[in-house]
Amino acid sequence: MEVETVKEPMAGWIGFAAIVMLIIGILDFFEGLIAIARGQYFLVHGSQLIVFDTTTWGWLTLLWGIVLFLVGMALWSGAGWARWTTIILVSITIVEQLAWLGSSGYTLWSLTILTLSIIVLYALTARWEGYPEQARA
Repeated sequence: MEVETVKEPMAGWIGFAAIVMLIIGILDFFEGLIAIARGQYFLVHGSQLIVFDTTTWGWLTLLWGIVLFLVGMALWSGAGWARWTTIILVSITIVEQLAWLGSSGYTLWSLTILTLSIIVLYALTARWEGYPEQARA
């Protein structure tokens, strides 16, 4: 007679991932808001002064933060579609933060969001079964 082992759902990790998604959304929102308010970023490279206009990037990041926050809320409620949507959005966020890591002037913001995004990605790809039912209970 085989004994069936029951896998415990990772409700704690997934709930944690949902809260971290909310935090990432808030951080992205404020990162975008700061980029809009700042307007320009100056970089000295050798004997040249390079000026970046961060307004468009700021608006995109601000809106991206709102989307991440809303998907984080859906993940928290246990919506099945929110898992894969979060995985895709967090993967895009990782690429975005890596692109801006050295050149944006927001190194601490980028490193924080990058680290939190990797934690969310791990939590959502490790195990999912049982979480939606437990979240709705």
